[in-house]
Amino acid sequence: MSLINRNRYWQQLMSLGDITEPDRPYTRRSFSECFLQGRAWLTEQMLAAGLTVNVDAAGNLIGRKAGKQPELGCIMIGSHSDSVPSGGRFDGIAGVIAALECAQALQDHQITLNHDLEIVDFLAEEPSEWGISCVGSRGITGYLTQELSDTPHPQTQEKLADAVIRMGGNTSQLAIRQNVAQFLELHIEQGAVLEHKNIDIGIVTGIVGIIRLSLTLTGQAAHAGTTPMNLRKDSMAGAAEIILAAEKLAQQFSHRANGYFVATCGQVFNKPNASNVVPGRTQLVFDIRSDTRGWMEEFTDHLQHIIQDIISPRKLQLIEFERLTDTYPMQCDTALMQHIEAACQTEKCSYQSMSSGAGHDAAFIAKIAPSAMIFVPSVDGKSHCPEEWTNETDLSRGIAVLMQTLLNVDAAVQSTQ
Repeated sequence: MSLINRNRYWQQLMSLGDITEPDRPYTRRSFSECFLQGRAWLTEQMLAAGLTVNVDAAGNLIGRKAGKQPELGCIMIGSHSDSVPSGGRFDGIAGVIAALECAQALQDHQITLNHDLEIVDFLAEEPSEWGISCVGSRGITGYLTQELSDTPHPQTQEKLADAVIRMGGNTSQLAIRQNVAQFLELHIEQGAVLEHKNIDIGIVTGIVGIIRLSLTLTGQAAHAGTTPMNLRKDSMAGAAEIILAAEKLAQQFSHRANGYFVATCGQVFNKPNASNVVPGRTQLVFDIRSDTRGWMEEFTDHLQHIIQDIISPRKLQLIEFERLTDTYPMQCDTALMQHIEAACQTEKCSYQSMSSGAGHDAAFIAKIAPSAMIFVPSVDGKSHCPEEWTNETDLSRGIAVLMQTLLNVDAAVQSTQ
């Protein structure tokens, strides 16, 4: 019989989702006042669950329950409570509430683990207004560099480090966590594979690496009515050709066997961006993802050559080709995946192994501790939109599997002593 309380976690999930910017649900951007309101609500729930609560130097909200053998280190479970603009009520939030429910269930049944338990709400998993994602998980794994901390806000010029201070952290005191024994994260799939196959649980085998690439073309701004077509240096036209060529190249990579690959041009910044002016400067931002690091590098090299072939006859110049962020693919821990599989069998849930095409905090935590993820189905695969939804029954299965995995992992230490 499952230890979790389905009514409680569903009510809490909806309550946290209701803390949103009223004019664009469901929005709770990191570093915002609305985000701090959500954090205050989470703190109340953690305290009620018998946890001690603090914000670490990286700005992560952590609820802690002491175990019988603190020398074993802590089992950390959680996700993130921030959202993309006009996002949903489940992305990240479901994982935080699932972790909270595990702590509440332990309290209900008076269970004390061997390990210390930490429930974590990571700061700014989604790309923040500073253009940086996974701020909190980077911070405790050594990947929130001084350069990133000094990044200014594009409008207010506030440094990211100062924003972390506003959240209760202090980047001058960052240190790599040494006592995390294992990390588990429950998350909605954000795709339609599990739903279409009618499978309860996805056991994540790995998380893609992500390169965010910025390139800027310059041509010559000119009057749109008086400049003949053959005399133009139209940066936007060249950029459009590059986008289509990159899509074709990505399709070729995606058809390769034994791997996952996608690439997207998701941002275009055009100057002077007037209807009657030939564009003279265009910036493109590409998002390149794969579970195979070599493919990411190969695609980036090919793209650079393609760009030169396109801009040369157009008499354009490539003045920037820069990696904004670069994370490597992460492989989930084999032993933890086996514990999740055993938990699925205990809870009588169907399951399959699958790769994650989205980035997650687990990719950084895996740098310091064995890590694994549990996926639950997303209705129609929708995510990062107000229509994002996971059925209560599907989520209850996922939390039950998370709870059983937590107990399995904690108990495993006894069999090795």
